[in-house]
Amino acid sequence: MKEKITQTAGRQQLGDFAPMFAHLNDDVLFGEVWNEEAIDTKTKCIITVVSLMASGITDSSLSYHLQNAKAHGVTKDEIAAIITHATMYCG
Repeated sequence: MKEKITQTAGRQQLGDFAPMFAHLNDDVLFGEVWNEEAIDTKTKCIITVVSLMASGITDSSLSYHLQNAKAHGVTKDEIAAIITHATMYCG
């Protein structure tokens, strides 16, 4: 059985101020979307890294998701190739 992805950052950081954001981040994005089984977690990690790059998001979110990709089996060589390939399309 695959390990379930969980997240509590939304509630921990913004739960009192923005409970709907906390719900969408923790329960929907990480509770449902990341745990949906049609795409394996490694592929979801790759898609997330490329999506962040394409959106111009290079802050701690990208760093977190690069580490998450590594933790889910994306190798250093694969990450380098993904970044290089995506750069040709999204700058």
